[in-house]
Amino acid sequence: MRAVCFQDVHRVVVDEVDDPVVESATDAIIKVDVAGLCGSDLHPYFGREHGLDPGTVMGHEFVGTVIDKGDAVRSFDVGDRVCSPFTTSCGKCFYCQNGLSARCEQGQLFGWRQYGQGLHGGQAEQVRVPLADGTLVKIPAGVTPEQALLLGDNLSTAYFGAALAIHSELPDACVVIVGCGTVGLLAVKIACDKSPSCVVAIDPNAKRAQMAERQGATAFTDEQGAIEFVRRQTAGRGADSVLEFVGLPAAQRLAFKIIRPGGRMSMIGFHTESNFAFAPSEAYDKNLTICTGRCPARSLMESLVDRFRNEPLATSWCITQRFGLHEGVSAYDVFGLYPTVKRQEPDASESVRLREAGDSANASQLRVGT
Repeated sequence: MRAVCFQDVHRVVVDEVDDPVVESATDAIIKVDVAGLCGSDLHPYFGREHGLDPGTVMGHEFVGTVIDKGDAVRSFDVGDRVCSPFTTSCGKCFYCQNGLSARCEQGQLFGWRQYGQGLHGGQAEQVRVPLADGTLVKIPAGVTPEQALLLGDNLSTAYFGAALAIHSELPDACVVIVGCGTVGLLAVKIACDKSPSCVVAIDPNAKRAQMAERQGATAFTDEQGAIEFVRRQTAGRGADSVLEFVGLPAAQRLAFKIIRPGGRMSMIGFHTESNFAFAPSEAYDKNLTICTGRCPARSLMESLVDRFRNEPLATSWCITQRFGLHEGVSAYDVFGLYPTVKRQEPDASESVRLREAGDSANASQLRVGT
């Protein structure tokens, strides 16, 4: 089968690799219909994260159809449409039973292999899913592949970041979202739905900022303008809640600068640095509540499926670019330009959507989200 494989820093290739097979009775094999390229995929691509084996199939966002399964898989049949979180989970351990599926005792991250151990990812024609009963979620009728793709990472992460940071007891709060890729933009929508008096979005990309304004935020491309606006809106105090979805030190530092003493900060962007961008003493002096960690996507996905069914969420704006699997290298090239180069080409941001490349480029495509 074809797959997008990591080779080295700044180098992925579309290569022929072995089809996955059932290795355990709890495995399922998924024919991938839609996959995603996430900002986290760029960490090894740019060399910010080290240790990924050359030849690893990339990607942890995918949707597809069950085409084979082990004898112990009870919840799914061949032919079922399914989506997956970015990590496997057993559904039975202490962490899975208590809403922290991202820390499942048997969990593994899709698209990460090191020293020959780990899982290949979903930017491929097929993918093996261990612990299928505890990992996969059936896609209900009426939920599109693109919406289902959001469930396993982007939408669940946006909800997680919002739940950790936004004060339920402060309906008139000032909420700031740092980073307006798909996750950040979905968080803008969630924050606006919670009805705080002021929702501010910050991203240096003008098109992303415009998208944030369409979702209901006051958006800025420069951090100083955002800081001054928040101070005016809060009598100089600063933001009550800050949601940081970038995962880079500059974004973390901006989040610290703009939050008020006693505020709540969620840092959900995947960080590769060994230290925070602010000192423990600085956080102490601001009496901050800081929440961080990997989103327990599987723990949230079923409730989010119910939202799609009972409270439709417009998501067409999330998809701005499409590539066939055979164009996977180009997708990384386009996505990797942001934010170091300002360009006139179509705007790649938080997520790139891939579909399996069929007999023609129109049959299946790689999709890039805003």
